[in-house]
Amino acid sequence: MTHPEILPVASGLETWRWLCAELKPHRAQAIVTALVAIVGAAASIIPFYAMSILIDKATENAPTSAIVPLGVAITLAAVVGGVATGWTSYLVSRLGETILADLRERVVATALHIPTERLERIGKGDVLSRVGTDVATVAKAVSSVLPVVISGLLLGALSVVAMAGLDWRLGLAGLVAVPAYVLAGRWYLPRSAPRYAQERRAIGHRSSVLMESMQGVQTVHAYRLEDTHLRQVDISSAAVRDISVNVFALFTRFVGRVNRAEFLGLSVILVTGFFLVRADEVSVGQTAAAALLFARLFNPVGMVLFMFDEVQSANASLARLVGVVSDSPPAPNRAARAVKSTALELSNVEFGYDSGVPVVRGVSIGVEAGQRVALVGATGAGKSTLAAIAAGLLDPDEGSATVGGVPVAELDRGSVAIVSQEVHVFSGPLIEDLRLARSTATQQDVLDALDAVGAREWVDALPEGVDTVVGEGGHSLTASHAQQLALARIVLLDPDIVVLDEATAEAGSLGARDLELSAAAATQGRTTLVVAHRLTQAATADRVVVLDRGVVVEEGTHAELVAAQGRYAQLWTAWEGR
Repeated sequence: MTHPEILPVASGLETWRWLCAELKPHRAQAIVTALVAIVGAAASIIPFYAMSILIDKATENAPTSAIVPLGVAITLAAVVGGVATGWTSYLVSRLGETILADLRERVVATALHIPTERLERIGKGDVLSRVGTDVATVAKAVSSVLPVVISGLLLGALSVVAMAGLDWRLGLAGLVAVPAYVLAGRWYLPRSAPRYAQERRAIGHRSSVLMESMQGVQTVHAYRLEDTHLRQVDISSAAVRDISVNVFALFTRFVGRVNRAEFLGLSVILVTGFFLVRADEVSVGQTAAAALLFARLFNPVGMVLFMFDEVQSANASLARLVGVVSDSPPAPNRAARAVKSTALELSNVEFGYDSGVPVVRGVSIGVEAGQRVALVGATGAGKSTLAAIAAGLLDPDEGSATVGGVPVAELDRGSVAIVSQEVHVFSGPLIEDLRLARSTATQQDVLDALDAVGAREWVDALPEGVDTVVGEGGHSLTASHAQQLALARIVLLDPDIVVLDEATAEAGSLGARDLELSAAAATQGRTTLVVAHRLTQAATADRVVVLDRGVVVEEGTHAELVAAQGRYAQLWTAWEGR
C-alpha cells in the first residue's frame, strides 16, 4: 500500500541555509573547533618536514647527534597532533549533537502538530522513520563520520600547502591530482544524491508497511491476510535492498576514479622531483617528503571516501528532517481565551478527508453546559469525525466548533479532553502515566482519581501499586483497565468539556457496565459529547443525536426517539434483541 503524500524533503540549498542559521548561535564554539582541528592537521605535517631534513643530513653524512632534535620535534608533533585530533572529535560531536538535539525536538514537536487528517494520508511510517531512523543516521554521522571528514579535508589542504613550502613546483605537481578528484566528484555526486534520497524514501515506505501490518495484526489474522502482508513487506524490503546495492555499485566506480587520481598525482610528483633533483634545484629529502606527504593523503582521503556513502545517507536524512521543520512549524502558543459558558456548539459543520467527499454535511449540534449528548449511528455515519472536530483535533472545512462562542482551537489545552477507543498506556510507573494529565498531582490526587473511576481496587493489587511499571516492558493492562486509566486522567485534568469516542468499546460484554459507570463518574457535571458504541450509553444521555451518512436524521431524548419509531427505534430494537 502506498500513500499519495509524504512529508516534504528540503533541497540541498535549503539544508545548507538551515545549517548556517543553526551555527550562528554557536559561532564561538564552531571557531574553537575549527582552530583545534587546524592545529591537529598542522601537527601531522611536521614529521614530514623532519623526514626531509633527516634524509638530506644522511646524504651529507651528518653526525648521529643531528637526529636528536628531529626526534624531539617528531615526538612533540605526535603528542600535540594526537591530543588535538581527539579534542577535535569531541568538539565536533558536542557541537553536532547540540544542534541535532534541538532539531530532533523541533521535528517531534512539528510531527505532533500535524493535523490528524493529513497524518492519515501521510502514514505513520514516514513520520516514525524520520524521528527514528533519520535521526539515528545523522547522529551516527555526527559522532563518527564528521570528525574524520573534517580532519581529512584539512589534512589534504595543509598537505598541498606543505608541498608548496618545500618547493612551489612540487606543490603544483601535487595539485595535478585535484582536477581528477573534482571530475570524480562531479561524476559521482549528481548520480548518488538522488539515489540516497530514493533509498531514504524506500526505507520510510517499508516502515509504513511494517507499521500497518503490526498495528492491524488482529485484522490480518482474522481475514487470513498473512501472506498478502508478508508479500508487501517482501516487496518493500526488496526495493530497499536493490537501491542499496545500486548505490554501493555506484560508490565502487567512484573509488576507482579516485584511485586513478591518486596514481596520477603521485606519478607527477615523483617525475617532477626526479628532474628537479637532477637539476640540483631541490634536494632528495624535499622530493621524498613531498611524495610522502601526498601518499600520506591516501589514508585520510580513503577514509573520507569509504565514509562518503554514510555522508550522503546522513545528508539525505538531514534533508528529510529539515523538510519537516520547514514545512509546518508548530503553532505559536497563544493566550487562552476566557469563556463565559461551557456550552459546546457545532454549527453547520462540513468536513471531508482526502477523497473530497464530505463525511459530515451541514451538521449542527448544541450541547448545553453540563449536559450529556450521545451520538448514535451506523459505522461510517461520521460520529468519530464530529467527535474529533468537537475536541479540536480536526478543523471543519465549513462551519464552526465553539465553546461559549470561542473557537475550540483557541481554548486552553485543558478545556477540552477526548478519550478514544484506542488508549495508549505509556511505558513507566503508572503514577507517572496519570500525571501526564496534571504534572503537579500528588499521590493522593492520583489515588482519589482512581477511586472516582472505580480503578483503585485493581491498582492497589498491582505488585507495587501506583508505582508499578506499566506499558511496553512492564506490567500488561487489560483494555478495560487502560480505559479506566484514561478516564482517571480526565478526573485529574478536570476539563470543562469531555468527548468520549467509543471509550467503552474495548471493554467486552463483561466489563462494559463497570466501564460505563467509570465514564459517567469521570464526566459528572461536565459538558459531555459521547459517541455511543453501546446504546445503553445513549439511553442514559440527556439527548440523543442520530447520524446517517453524515447528516442528522433524528434528535431527542431516548424515550422520545423510541416512541417516534424511526431510525433510533430500529437501532434500539436490534440492540435489545442482540
